[in-house]
Amino acid sequence: MKNKYFDIKDNLFDITKKYPETIDLFSSIGFESIKDEKQRELIGKSISLEMALSMKKINIKTFIDRMIEVIQENKISIDESLGKSNNNKDADIKIEGILPCPVRIPLLEAFNKWMDEKGSKLNITVDYELKAASMGVDWLKDSLVKAECEDALSDIFISAGFDLFFDKNLMRKFKDNDVFEDITGFERFNKDFDNEEIDLKDPDRQYSMIGVVPAVFLVNTEELNGRDVPKSFEDILKPEFENSVSLPIGDFDLFNAILLNVFKKYGEDGVKKLGKSLFKGMHPSEMVKSHIKKDARPSVTIMPYFFTKMTKRGGPMKAVWPSDGAIISPIFLLSKKSKKDKLKPFVDFFASKTVGEILSHNGRFPSVNPKVDNMLTNEHKYMWLGWDYILNNDIGDLIKKCEKLFNSTCVDKK
Repeated sequence: MKNKYFDIKDNLFDITKKYPETIDLFSSIGFESIKDEKQRELIGKSISLEMALSMKKINIKTFIDRMIEVIQENKISIDESLGKSNNNKDADIKIEGILPCPVRIPLLEAFNKWMDEKGSKLNITVDYELKAASMGVDWLKDSLVKAECEDALSDIFISAGFDLFFDKNLMRKFKDNDVFEDITGFERFNKDFDNEEIDLKDPDRQYSMIGVVPAVFLVNTEELNGRDVPKSFEDILKPEFENSVSLPIGDFDLFNAILLNVFKKYGEDGVKKLGKSLFKGMHPSEMVKSHIKKDARPSVTIMPYFFTKMTKRGGPMKAVWPSDGAIISPIFLLSKKSKKDKLKPFVDFFASKTVGEILSHNGRFPSVNPKVDNMLTNEHKYMWLGWDYILNNDIGDLIKKCEKLFNSTCVDKK
């Protein structure tokens, strides 16, 4: 199966070297170590695309179609500079953020269309940079660490996750100083989140949220070997699933959400058990050999809900929405209180039904906008860390603690 970009026989290193925008896509299906440059060369040269998809039992045509989309999206982005303005440092408004890869291009296209039709009539100059999630958040973290006052911040931030927004050395220091205000105007969130079990609204009305990234299970029924299909995160922590679970370690936002929720619900022992569950074949030290081990495959892969649509119908891969709730990584929208009059039209756009449907329908990232149909039922529950827990803990330090606990039981696997 060949196209004008790559051949299915090409190895992952050559593909990712030529098209680095595919790195995040490979990471999302279990090749977490591919984000590390040295591991990418070591591992990638020994695994062909065909072999990689066979190992993961991924629908080849669907995945290749998505790869081509990502490559073409990046080409459009480079050619048209969709995600970046002309670096107008004297602009009235500055917007920065990270957009999930599956929805970045349609979101940027919608934003540019809105700017042409409505934004240009506001007589407000805008400087924006909205990068793909595959680029990571280090570029944002560096600027936040150095920022000592509100004026050093962009006026609007968009991104998913916890550490960026709640680490006391990053955005949390500005939240504590009451820099932000939720001006989305939502009286109620989408019905999928409007219940007693989950309250996503910031009680301080500082942080806005526009959607969530849910973590679900993809179960390889051929690898269960008599075990029941895991239906909950509690099942994942059972002894029978040790060395059996592929975790989204490369997706820091979602992985941190999983660590934090497991710690909150099951304590230190729960995080250690999660470390024990990590499939040894997915660990960097084992990945090089995994392609020659026919029996070395995870029985469960925890991944963003979006990627479950890449599975082959009628195949052994079964998508499972956890009965105790899909752990969610929130997609935040932060806007400065001091400039809310100028920012309101832009916040209204990013919180709109149009953007909500792009998140939900294109990316399967459920929107909080009450006018959006997320195409989910009441049986689709969520596991949310909770604002009380977030505000009463140092999330940055807690993430580091969880990482240490997790690594204590998974790093020595042979």
